[in-house]
Amino acid sequence: MKRHDPNPASHAPSSGNAGMLAARVDLLSQMLTLIRLEGELVFAAELTQPWALRFEPGSAYFFVVLEGELTVLAADGPPVRAVTGDLVMLPRGVGHILSDGGGSAAAAVSQLMREQFTNERLSVRHGGDGTPTKLIAGAFHFENEAMPWVVSSLPAVIHIPKAGGQTEKWTEGLAHFMMVEAQEVHPGSSIMISRLIDVLVIRILRTWVQMEKAGDTGWLGALADPRISRALKAIHDEPFRRWSVVELAHVAGMSRSSFAERFSALVKEAPLSYQSRWRLTLALGMLRHADSRVSDVARQVGYDSDAAFSRAFKAQFGIAPVHARLATPPELQPSHVQSDS
Repeated sequence: MKRHDPNPASHAPSSGNAGMLAARVDLLSQMLTLIRLEGELVFAAELTQPWALRFEPGSAYFFVVLEGELTVLAADGPPVRAVTGDLVMLPRGVGHILSDGGGSAAAAVSQLMREQFTNERLSVRHGGDGTPTKLIAGAFHFENEAMPWVVSSLPAVIHIPKAGGQTEKWTEGLAHFMMVEAQEVHPGSSIMISRLIDVLVIRILRTWVQMEKAGDTGWLGALADPRISRALKAIHDEPFRRWSVVELAHVAGMSRSSFAERFSALVKEAPLSYQSRWRLTLALGMLRHADSRVSDVARQVGYDSDAAFSRAFKAQFGIAPVHARLATPPELQPSHVQSDS
């Protein structure tokens, strides 16, 4: 997935349900300009009752239910039931079990892959002689080291049901191409798979933010609150402005104390800390360019001195900004930062 200019575009303030939905989609678009996905593999699974599969923590996964039904049990959430035509995504890479819901002992999917994958065919068969369930499964990870704080705000399991027309208009075509790549490995399959995963994951996220369920989850869910959404939109429209809590409270139409309390409760972070995190995330993207200079980026994102910028950057990512261009994702360790400009 290509990165684009991360500078947020300006939009007029919105109001009402349509405005809040537009704001959620707009904020997601800004986040997606910084996200890079690395598709790992796509495979077909033919499962017959009784069956259960165990997926270890690590990669993120999605599942397209082509036939039958299944239960997803993530390590930190309630079970989720999906049926034919549904989509399920686990964006945070948590360990999970897929099953028919019958309580069977779970087989390690990694072991089944080693035993059954061939150079010509990526598919898994497992279970007994009962009712079949057929899936397209895909593994991927978020490559951009700046985004764990964004991904962690997503739920452990995102379920997009076919009921109500949420998936039927676009799932069929993607599932067809994925099935082709999984069933018959061709030259260029790896790049095709990566691109298909890009499209599917972005489409799942975009559909999810339009669903009512997105209204209570982190920074994105906070946009369901019309007053806090105005403040978030202001931060993202002008990320390098020196906002004060009083100014953001005025945008939200609230008192300073009520705004600060409500924002922190919904976003799980204080307003100026959130802005600092977002503008440092944008700064990391700028520092990736070969011709970037730390001093120029520091000024552009609103810091008066290189020292203040370097302290804040290192507090968030664990390294000095001068080393950001050469750092690999495991070397960067995003953490909470305090406003310091």
